[in-house]
Amino acid sequence: MAQKGVQLDRETISCSICLDLLKDPVTIPCGHSYCMNCIKTYWDKEDQKNLLSCPQCRQTFTLRPVLVKNTMLAVLVEELKKTGLQAAPADHCYAGPEDVACDLCTGSKLKAVKSCQVCLVSYCEKHLQPHYDVAPLKKHKLVDPCKNLQDNICSRHDEVMKMFCRTDQQCICYLCSVDQHKGHDTVSATAERTERQRELEGSRQQIQQRIQDREKDVKVLQQEVEALNHSAEKTVEDSEKIFAELIHVIEKRSSEVKQQIRSQQETEVSRVKELQEKLEQEITELKRKDAELEQLSLTEDHTQFLHNYPSVSQLSESTDTSSINIRPLRHFEDVTAAVSELRDQLQDILRQTWTNISLLVTQVDVLLPQPEPKTRAGFLKYASKITLDPNTANTKLLISEGNRKATVMGQEQPYPSHSDRFTSWFQVLSRESLTGRCYWEVEWRGTGVYIAVAYKNVSRNGSLTECGFGRNDKSWALNCHQNNYYIWFNNIRTPVSGPPSSRIGVYLDHRAGILSFYSVSDTMTLLHRVQTTFTQPLCAGLWFSYYGDNAGFCDLK
Repeated sequence: MAQKGVQLDRETISCSICLDLLKDPVTIPCGHSYCMNCIKTYWDKEDQKNLLSCPQCRQTFTLRPVLVKNTMLAVLVEELKKTGLQAAPADHCYAGPEDVACDLCTGSKLKAVKSCQVCLVSYCEKHLQPHYDVAPLKKHKLVDPCKNLQDNICSRHDEVMKMFCRTDQQCICYLCSVDQHKGHDTVSATAERTERQRELEGSRQQIQQRIQDREKDVKVLQQEVEALNHSAEKTVEDSEKIFAELIHVIEKRSSEVKQQIRSQQETEVSRVKELQEKLEQEITELKRKDAELEQLSLTEDHTQFLHNYPSVSQLSESTDTSSINIRPLRHFEDVTAAVSELRDQLQDILRQTWTNISLLVTQVDVLLPQPEPKTRAGFLKYASKITLDPNTANTKLLISEGNRKATVMGQEQPYPSHSDRFTSWFQVLSRESLTGRCYWEVEWRGTGVYIAVAYKNVSRNGSLTECGFGRNDKSWALNCHQNNYYIWFNNIRTPVSGPPSSRIGVYLDHRAGILSFYSVSDTMTLLHRVQTTFTQPLCAGLWFSYYGDNAGFCDLK
């Protein structure tokens, strides 16, 4: 039992950081005790986190406690040492594979607690004691245990490298500074360390500032995510409610129309049946009268015939049938036509407003736009397959190759009539509406072509400024004419320079309002960049001026 009591005492007066007997014991405000050096080192590391705490109970302190030696614990430790209770090396005091071992220990080596930069030896606490007791050794520079002390020895002169050559950016010994490094910019290793330490502190300050900035950014982004999620949920809820109201209105109107049709059906059927019954009664009466007349006509007695004729030959008044004006195959068909017209009008409204609604949805962009790609490979990440809409093509344009190529022909093409068709100029738009980030390439042949983007509601017929791509504020166009380039917008022509090419790349970042045209060959050359605000989805377009000219969208995948 006595041995058990000694064991408990040892645990009581051991430092929970180094797990050894307390050295210069101090007690911190929460009541736990540590070696003064251990708790100082521990808090020095925590200072970087702007947070101090007890290693055992994790109680935090807003201000760094002042450490004062606990004299009672110190006396108790010394008294226990005198009675034979020594800090026998526990397993954790022996050097492991990752530890720096004491160079003087034999057999099982203890962990080194310090390395001497003069002796170039690492010491455990026992073998380090002379450096605290012997006057000459007290002047040696002690540092935290270091594994590669021999790296401090010059391989050429076998001297400690206490100099630094700034010319060659390497540590050297004194002899090197007067030998192969003679004439170089050399300083003491201490001076260079001081300079580099100052730079390091500056770098740390920059890093810490960047950490703070990034933490603020992360907080802002988190708030933005929460706001975005809240806005999206609210908008989904509101839009569902609005669409439900719209559906309710349509269902209500449908019910009202149904009720009106049924009511009118009942009224008209009643009127027809009433007239039908009168006619059937008249038919019965006429048949009876016809039988009487037939009977009279068979009377042989002339006197009797003439006596009865006045009363038998008198006919009852005929039913008025002037109101019977049947319109063959036309009853409620006009109502069906009116409802169909309403449906078509609603679909047109939905098509028009849906484009704007879709654009407003895609315009929700929390993050700043990404930079424009720098290489063709970068642009190809946004490659879009563009097809031409035959319903928009001028009748002189032949649309071929899977609706990806247009050619100006001398004869009219047999296209059906369509409200979207361009009638004044040799133009055609893409079937796709373009939003987000898109890239496509156009290969052209002939005298020239206008490679354009336009809002879908650009005019289909009328004057040049109303319909022509680039001649109004609803379209932008690059005019490739032989070896020259011109940018057109709102009827303003701007010459641009660049290498001639039969292939033109077009990059669109709808959200960022960027439209760029590139000359594409072995390399990509920027011809012109438009920076604006797009208010609607865009369509790709082609416009020709001469018969035989053609252009098509390239397959980029």
